[in-house]
Amino acid sequence: MVDFKVVLSDPQTGRSYKIDATSGGAGAFMGRMIGDVIDGAALGFDGYSIEITGGSDHTGIPARRDLPGRGRRRILLSKSAGFKPTHDGERRRKSLRSSEITADFVQINAKFVKYGEKSLKEYFEPAAEEVPATPVSEEETQEAQDTVEETPEAPAK
Repeated sequence: MVDFKVVLSDPQTGRSYKIDATSGGAGAFMGRMIGDVIDGAALGFDGYSIEITGGSDHTGIPARRDLPGRGRRRILLSKSAGFKPTHDGERRRKSLRSSEITADFVQINAKFVKYGEKSLKEYFEPAAEEVPATPVSEEETQEAQDTVEETPEAPAK
């Protein structure tokens, strides 16, 4: 099966999160088009909806929403997605990938359009585990200080 790097953007906070979609998660993207909305449960985000906004293949060629079908195409571009002209009237033939998600994609860009009950912080930020503090007796503290005082210092070079 194919694996994708999925960059999920949160429009409410402006933050982006990178996850790896393998097997079932990647299968949810296969055959979809840029602009399609998928259920977030496929990636482990229950109650969320995710819209595909773009992507690129292994050579970095971007996908374009208005190119139907599969594969790459070389098209003549003026100012638009995939090309920024350096002077007025410049046009250039560039390779672009069609909008259908295939196994050739490496990265998929997406954004959250519907939010679930659980916050995104809970999904992406690791929970800080609290370690119970063990009380230290005065004897243990004194022993630790004595061992520090007894250690000889290394000679200066």
